[in-house]
Amino acid sequence: MLMKTASQSLTEQLCTRFAERIRTRLLAPGARLLSVRQCAQQQGVSPSTVVAAYDQLLAQGLVEARKNRGFYVREMTVALDNTAPTATNLIASPVARGGFQAQHVPVNATALIRGMFHGSSDQPQPGMGVFPPDWLDTTFMPAAVRKVSSNRALRSFSLQYGEPAGDSGLRQSLSQKLVAHNVHATPAQIVTTVGATHALDIVSRTLLRAGDCVMVEEPGWAIEFARLTALGMRILPVPRRADGPDLEVMARYCELHKPKLFVSVSVFHNPTGYCLTPGSAHRVLQLANAHNFHIVEDDTYSHIAPDHATRLCALDGLQRTIYVGGFSKILAPGWRVGFLAAPTALVEAFVDTKLLATLTTPALLEKALAWCIDQGQLRRHAERIRTRLDQARARSVKLALARGCSFASPPAGLFGWVETGVDTDALSQRMLDEGYLLAPGALFHAERQPSTLMRINFATTQDAQFWDTFERLRAEQ
Repeated sequence: MLMKTASQSLTEQLCTRFAERIRTRLLAPGARLLSVRQCAQQQGVSPSTVVAAYDQLLAQGLVEARKNRGFYVREMTVALDNTAPTATNLIASPVARGGFQAQHVPVNATALIRGMFHGSSDQPQPGMGVFPPDWLDTTFMPAAVRKVSSNRALRSFSLQYGEPAGDSGLRQSLSQKLVAHNVHATPAQIVTTVGATHALDIVSRTLLRAGDCVMVEEPGWAIEFARLTALGMRILPVPRRADGPDLEVMARYCELHKPKLFVSVSVFHNPTGYCLTPGSAHRVLQLANAHNFHIVEDDTYSHIAPDHATRLCALDGLQRTIYVGGFSKILAPGWRVGFLAAPTALVEAFVDTKLLATLTTPALLEKALAWCIDQGQLRRHAERIRTRLDQARARSVKLALARGCSFASPPAGLFGWVETGVDTDALSQRMLDEGYLLAPGALFHAERQPSTLMRINFATTQDAQFWDTFERLRAEQ
């Protein structure tokens, strides 16, 4: 709660609070500030104090006033010449048939990631995309690093750049590991990367050029929308359904726009938790073959998913598909070890792109990871995490339902896609004052739009205190 002091008025304190959140992207560009009345009630101040604070933010160029709509965080964006239509106006709009409208690079997509780095409080954070630190605290990871970091070993691989495609031992381990998912890739088809996001970026920079059309599932991970847009691609959002992408929309995109790439999270899709069905997978591959586009399958959540889950790369045999995986979710966010498995004809081009961006990847961590895989430590750790996550999910779902929420998709995997009944952008501002970082539904769309949905992390929403705070603030909106 704000308190008047000799050094700072209530207006100055409120302005400073919002300004800090805007500059650190905890309030994303395009986000709507609370109404004057709502903000006054929440902060325990008069409406005139809020008006004065908002006027200061206006003067600083941090917000803009939209007539009869309220105050919005200013968009700090770079305009591009072209954009793709949304799925909803694909057929009806003449723009969809003949051209593209103006688009902006959505820098607001990094708001959630900045929030993760910012550290709102010591409380478990419902909007986080990773497991809590105590879930990932293991003894085998330090042992693995010690195992591979003897003086002789360090001299052998740390005093030179290493292998362009990545540590050969790790690529051999990954080749064997992928067999469990029915994905058959030789070590020569695997390239290590600095996390899965880096792998996605290597694929995009190699296969695409500015202006190319890319199909991406919606709702989806905001960083993927923003990353592709920043590279100058035209985003074609494909609605994600329970069985897979909307095939009718994909087919129409193929006819009208000739996309070069489709990016998909087949298993435990983020944020819905949906898993691809075999029938849908076959039809996606048929479209790819008929219309000559590649498919990037992001299998980030493979460690908590059943091995028998349907994967496009398993059905296609890495012909038109490219498999992307990583270990930050299951081991440690800071390790940043990922990889891609690709058709043989594309591997050298991907290695070239990798070398231009990073020259190399950390051999020490790659060798340590290979040891964790080969010794069965990673497999046993993943089994423990899955058991713990199943228990956490059951508790979190029970708490959410008790607070009047519902689930837009059946709870599965790490994330829940929750219907709240209120604008979650506005709610996220209020929850931030209580020390909780939310992931509002607007973040998961190619074009930011009001949403009553939010994504929760089942591992960090088992606490009744969070849900009590959520229920209280929701009722005040």
